[in-house]
Amino acid sequence: MGNNRLRLNELTAQLIKRNIEGFFCPDKASALQKTLTLIPEKATVGISGSLTLIQLDLIKSLKERGTIVYDQYLEGLSRKESMALRNKGACADYYLTSANAISAKGELVFFSAWGNRVAGIANAGKVVVIAGINKISVDLQSAMKRAREYVTPLNCKRLGYASACAQDGICRNDICLFPEHKRMCCQLLIVEAEITPGRMKVVLVGEELGY
Repeated sequence: MGNNRLRLNELTAQLIKRNIEGFFCPDKASALQKTLTLIPEKATVGISGSLTLIQLDLIKSLKERGTIVYDQYLEGLSRKESMALRNKGACADYYLTSANAISAKGELVFFSAWGNRVAGIANAGKVVVIAGINKISVDLQSAMKRAREYVTPLNCKRLGYASACAQDGICRNDICLFPEHKRMCCQLLIVEAEITPGRMKVVLVGEELGY
Protein backbone atom coordinates (compact mmCIF):
# COMPACT_ATOMS: atom_id res chain seq x y z
CA MET A 1 0.00 0.00 0.00
CA GLY A 2 2.92 2.36 0.71
CA ASN A 3 4.14 2.25 -2.89
CA ASN A 4 0.60 2.69 -4.20
CA ARG A 5 0.05 5.71 -1.98
CA LEU A 6 3.31 7.25 -3.17
CA ARG A 7 2.44 6.68 -6.84
CA LEU A 8 -1.04 8.13 -6.48
CA ASN A 9 0.15 11.09 -4.42
CA GLU A 10 2.67 11.87 -7.16
CA LEU A 11 -0.10 11.61 -9.75
CA THR A 12 -2.30 13.93 -7.69
CA ALA A 13 0.48 16.53 -7.83
CA GLN A 14 0.61 16.18 -11.61
CA LEU A 15 -3.17 16.60 -11.87
CA ILE A 16 -3.03 19.85 -9.90
CA LYS A 17 -0.70 21.25 -12.57
CA ARG A 18 -3.44 20.47 -15.09
CA ASN A 19 -6.14 22.30 -13.10
CA ILE A 20 -7.67 18.97 -12.04
CA GLU A 21 -8.34 18.11 -8.39
CA GLY A 22 -7.04 14.71 -7.30
CA PHE A 23 -7.99 12.71 -4.23
CA PHE A 24 -6.30 9.58 -2.89
CA CYS A 25 -8.49 6.85 -1.39
CA PRO A 26 -6.87 3.64 -0.14
CA ASP A 27 -9.77 1.32 -0.99
CA LYS A 28 -13.21 0.98 -2.56
CA ALA A 29 -15.12 1.84 0.60
CA SER A 30 -13.29 5.12 1.12
CA ALA A 31 -13.57 5.93 -2.60
CA LEU A 32 -17.34 5.47 -2.45
CA GLN A 33 -17.67 7.73 0.57
CA LYS A 34 -15.38 10.38 -0.92
CA THR A 35 -17.32 10.45 -4.17
CA LEU A 36 -20.62 10.78 -2.33
CA THR A 37 -19.26 13.81 -0.47
CA LEU A 38 -18.23 15.44 -3.76
CA ILE A 39 -21.78 15.29 -5.18
CA PRO A 40 -24.58 17.31 -3.53
CA GLU A 41 -27.61 15.21 -2.67
CA LYS A 42 -29.93 17.36 -4.80
CA ALA A 43 -27.67 17.37 -7.87
CA THR A 44 -28.54 15.63 -11.13
CA VAL A 45 -26.04 13.00 -12.24
CA GLY A 46 -25.12 11.50 -15.60
CA ILE A 47 -23.11 8.30 -15.90
CA SER A 48 -21.03 6.45 -18.45
CA GLY A 49 -20.82 2.72 -18.82
CA SER A 50 -18.20 1.73 -16.26
CA LEU A 51 -17.29 -1.47 -14.46
CA THR A 52 -15.58 0.72 -11.85
CA LEU A 53 -18.85 2.50 -11.00
CA ILE A 54 -20.58 -0.87 -10.73
CA GLN A 55 -17.89 -2.31 -8.45
CA LEU A 56 -18.15 0.72 -6.16
CA ASP A 57 -21.96 0.34 -5.93
CA LEU A 58 -21.95 4.08 -6.55
CA ILE A 59 -25.04 4.40 -8.72
CA LYS A 60 -27.13 2.40 -6.26
CA SER A 61 -25.85 4.49 -3.35
CA LEU A 62 -26.72 7.75 -5.13
CA LYS A 63 -30.24 6.56 -5.93
CA GLU A 64 -30.83 5.32 -2.38
CA ARG A 65 -30.08 8.76 -0.92
CA GLY A 66 -32.48 10.41 -3.39
CA THR A 67 -30.09 11.83 -5.98
CA ILE A 68 -31.48 11.93 -9.53
CA VAL A 69 -29.37 9.67 -11.75
CA TYR A 70 -29.98 9.61 -15.49
CA ASP A 71 -29.42 5.87 -15.82
CA GLN A 72 -29.51 4.74 -19.43
CA TYR A 73 -28.80 1.15 -18.36
CA LEU A 74 -32.10 0.47 -16.61
CA GLU A 75 -33.74 -2.74 -17.78
CA GLY A 76 -36.64 -2.47 -20.19
CA LEU A 77 -35.70 0.84 -21.80
CA SER A 78 -36.18 1.28 -25.52
CA ARG A 79 -33.23 2.56 -27.54
CA LYS A 80 -34.98 5.94 -27.82
CA GLU A 81 -35.48 6.13 -24.05
CA SER A 82 -31.89 5.11 -23.39
CA MET A 83 -30.56 7.75 -25.79
CA ALA A 84 -32.74 10.42 -24.15
CA LEU A 85 -31.21 9.58 -20.77
CA ARG A 86 -27.70 9.67 -22.25
CA ASN A 87 -28.43 13.16 -23.58
CA LYS A 88 -29.77 14.35 -20.21
CA GLY A 89 -26.81 12.82 -18.43
CA ALA A 90 -24.33 14.61 -20.65
CA CYS A 91 -25.75 17.95 -19.47
CA ALA A 92 -26.33 17.01 -15.82
CA ASP A 93 -24.91 18.85 -12.82
CA TYR A 94 -22.32 16.08 -12.41
CA TYR A 95 -20.99 13.42 -14.75
CA LEU A 96 -19.47 10.21 -13.37
CA THR A 97 -17.07 8.03 -15.31
CA SER A 98 -13.79 6.15 -15.17
CA ALA A 99 -10.80 6.61 -17.43
CA ASN A 100 -9.54 3.74 -19.56
CA ALA A 101 -6.03 4.82 -18.63
CA ILE A 102 -4.15 7.69 -16.97
CA SER A 103 -0.54 8.59 -17.65
CA ALA A 104 1.81 9.20 -14.73
CA LYS A 105 1.89 12.84 -15.83
CA GLY A 106 -1.88 13.17 -15.46
CA GLU A 107 -3.19 12.77 -19.01
CA LEU A 108 -6.59 11.04 -19.02
CA VAL A 109 -7.53 8.66 -21.84
CA PHE A 110 -11.15 7.76 -22.67
CA PHE A 111 -12.71 5.65 -25.41
CA SER A 112 -16.45 5.87 -26.09
CA ALA A 113 -18.82 3.90 -28.29
CA TRP A 114 -21.88 6.16 -28.27
CA GLY A 115 -20.13 9.44 -27.52
CA ASN A 116 -21.98 10.16 -24.27
CA ARG A 117 -18.74 9.86 -22.28
CA VAL A 118 -17.10 12.50 -24.47
CA ALA A 119 -20.23 14.68 -24.35
CA GLY A 120 -20.58 14.37 -20.58
CA ILE A 121 -16.98 15.32 -19.91
CA ALA A 122 -17.41 18.34 -22.19
CA ASN A 123 -20.88 19.52 -21.15
CA ALA A 124 -21.75 18.51 -17.58
CA GLY A 125 -21.45 21.07 -14.80
CA LYS A 126 -18.74 19.07 -13.06
CA VAL A 127 -16.96 15.80 -13.81
CA VAL A 128 -15.81 13.12 -11.37
CA VAL A 129 -13.46 10.44 -12.69
CA ILE A 130 -12.81 7.38 -10.53
CA ALA A 131 -9.83 5.17 -11.31
CA GLY A 132 -8.09 2.24 -9.66
CA ILE A 133 -4.32 1.85 -9.39
CA ASN A 134 -4.38 -0.53 -12.36
CA LYS A 135 -5.35 2.33 -14.71
CA ILE A 136 -2.04 4.18 -14.23
CA SER A 137 0.46 3.98 -17.11
CA VAL A 138 4.02 5.25 -17.41
CA ASP A 139 3.31 7.78 -20.18
CA LEU A 140 0.65 8.79 -22.70
CA GLN A 141 1.83 6.28 -25.29
CA SER A 142 1.53 3.46 -22.75
CA ALA A 143 -1.86 4.76 -21.64
CA MET A 144 -3.12 4.73 -25.23
CA LYS A 145 -1.77 1.22 -25.73
CA ARG A 146 -3.46 0.05 -22.53
CA ALA A 147 -6.80 1.56 -23.51
CA ARG A 148 -6.79 0.22 -27.06
CA GLU A 149 -5.07 -3.15 -26.69
CA TYR A 150 -6.10 -4.27 -23.20
CA VAL A 151 -9.21 -2.48 -21.94
CA THR A 152 -11.25 -2.31 -25.14
CA PRO A 153 -10.96 -6.01 -26.09
CA LEU A 154 -12.09 -7.02 -22.59
CA ASN A 155 -15.05 -4.63 -22.66
CA CYS A 156 -16.05 -5.72 -26.18
CA LYS A 157 -16.06 -9.33 -25.08
CA ARG A 158 -17.96 -8.54 -21.85
CA LEU A 159 -20.64 -6.53 -23.65
CA GLY A 160 -20.94 -8.71 -26.75
CA TYR A 161 -19.57 -6.30 -29.34
CA ALA A 162 -18.69 -7.99 -32.64
CA SER A 163 -15.32 -6.27 -32.86
CA ALA A 164 -12.19 -7.85 -34.27
CA CYS A 165 -10.47 -7.64 -30.89
CA ALA A 166 -13.31 -9.46 -29.10
CA GLN A 167 -12.33 -12.64 -30.93
CA ASP A 168 -8.71 -12.90 -29.83
CA GLY A 169 -7.86 -9.78 -27.81
CA ILE A 170 -5.72 -8.27 -30.58
CA CYS A 171 -6.49 -4.71 -31.72
CA ARG A 172 -6.73 -4.42 -35.51
CA ASN A 173 -7.90 -0.85 -35.82
CA ASP A 174 -7.30 -0.78 -39.58
CA ILE A 175 -9.82 -3.54 -40.33
CA CYS A 176 -12.26 -3.16 -37.42
CA LEU A 177 -14.77 -1.26 -39.54
CA PHE A 178 -18.49 -1.43 -40.23
CA PRO A 179 -20.44 -3.39 -41.35
CA GLU A 180 -18.16 -6.41 -40.84
CA HIS A 181 -17.43 -5.41 -37.26
CA LYS A 182 -19.17 -3.45 -34.53
CA ARG A 183 -16.43 -1.64 -32.68
CA MET A 184 -16.55 0.03 -29.28
CA CYS A 185 -13.67 2.50 -29.64
CA CYS A 186 -15.55 4.95 -31.88
CA GLN A 187 -14.52 8.18 -30.15
CA LEU A 188 -11.24 8.96 -28.43
CA LEU A 189 -10.78 11.73 -25.86
CA ILE A 190 -7.49 12.72 -24.25
CA VAL A 191 -7.85 15.25 -21.44
CA GLU A 192 -4.60 17.13 -21.03
CA ALA A 193 -5.98 19.82 -18.71
CA GLU A 194 -9.21 21.46 -17.48
CA ILE A 195 -9.74 25.18 -18.05
CA THR A 196 -12.31 25.76 -15.28
CA PRO A 197 -10.94 25.56 -11.71
CA GLY A 198 -12.73 22.99 -9.55
CA ARG A 199 -14.73 21.49 -12.41
CA MET A 200 -12.90 18.18 -12.89
CA LYS A 201 -12.02 15.86 -10.04
CA VAL A 202 -10.23 12.52 -10.10
CA VAL A 203 -10.65 9.99 -7.28
CA LEU A 204 -7.61 7.70 -7.30
CA VAL A 205 -8.10 4.35 -5.56
CA GLY A 206 -5.26 2.31 -4.10
CA GLU A 207 -6.63 -1.00 -5.37
CA GLU A 208 -7.61 -2.41 -8.75
CA LEU A 209 -10.99 -1.44 -10.18
CA GLY A 210 -12.43 -2.22 -13.60
CA TYR A 211 -10.18 -3.27 -16.46
